[in-house]
Amino acid sequence: MNVVFMGTPEFAVPSLRALLDDEKYTVKGVFTQPDKPVGRKQKLTVPPVKELALQYNIPVFQPKSLKNEETLAILGKLNPDVIVVAAYGKILPRSVLTLPKYGCINVHASLLPKYRGAGPIQWCILNGETETGITTMFMGEGLDTGDMLEKVSTPIGENETADELYRRLSEMGAPLLLRTLQKLKEGTLTPVKQDDAFSSYAPMLTKELSPIDFTRTAKEVHNQIRGLCSWPGATTTYKGKRLKVYESRLAEGEGEPGTVLSDQRLIVACKQGAVEFLSVQYEGGKRLPAADFLRGKPASVGEKLGE
Repeated sequence: MNVVFMGTPEFAVPSLRALLDDEKYTVKGVFTQPDKPVGRKQKLTVPPVKELALQYNIPVFQPKSLKNEETLAILGKLNPDVIVVAAYGKILPRSVLTLPKYGCINVHASLLPKYRGAGPIQWCILNGETETGITTMFMGEGLDTGDMLEKVSTPIGENETADELYRRLSEMGAPLLLRTLQKLKEGTLTPVKQDDAFSSYAPMLTKELSPIDFTRTAKEVHNQIRGLCSWPGATTTYKGKRLKVYESRLAEGEGEPGTVLSDQRLIVACKQGAVEFLSVQYEGGKRLPAADFLRGKPASVGEKLGE
């Protein structure tokens, strides 16, 4: 089966690798987002999917748009039986959706119809979900609204961060994709329409989500820290400078929201309960375990964060 793969970040890499390593599939080409500047030095960086494709000598295409004749001509020459999409980051126009014999199949990181959109992994944690998974689906013109094909679910750990869940789901997507394609070849898939009544939307994350509001419950603050790790990150202020929090745990204690409850550990009171910061980054510094951070910036009981 001839395949064109469309994907960009690390999440898509296991799915592409599974196709490249399976002799039943021939990856004719890979479409990914253009290289972009990354980090403080703005070093031009290739997407992880491109890096893997080049290792296998697969042709890589990085069009700014899929809505032009040149891109359609390239796809026509590649003549894929199916287009596989995993976190590509572009909307596929109808001209692309209708091009392959078997259509376009998406590997989506949620249990559809919940969490359609660009940020399903982060939003399920932000909203305190205890279960998520991967859904493969036929792609349509709507946003993640196509018929569902195969699913696999997994519990979300109480302290699992978005980064950790991202890695787990990316690995879960690969075998599910192969299972879906095998059933596609055999003609044994049973597409299921999504019930819009149970749908929810997971928009892209923004930095406006970052500030921690300690008048929320400890559970809500903990979920915020987990869900925004590592971008854009949950933030507060500590001794007058921004403090980014990567990892936390629920902790014992009560007090005025935002006040430090220990001079040995970075435990902060919330509206109900408290959270302990375990991994932080001070403005202008490096990410550190909270214990190491406190050696240089010790806390005192009653000190107020977020002011």
